[in-house]
Amino acid sequence: MTATNKLNAGADDPQVIALITDALRSIQFGALEITLHNGQVVQIERKEKVRFQPPARSS
Repeated sequence: MTATNKLNAGADDPQVIALITDALRSIQFGALEITLHNGQVVQIERKEKVRFQPPARSS
């Protein structure tokens, strides 16, 4: 999933906090990476893993 937002805000900006919160709530397995430059959030990257269970073996 790739999204581009023209957002130039500090880490304490309510819009940035909302984006981070939404990303955390919607991920089950993976990682969330927040990139800062001069105290400004410039990128939020979400890496999500989808895991599959092998079918159960019958004896």
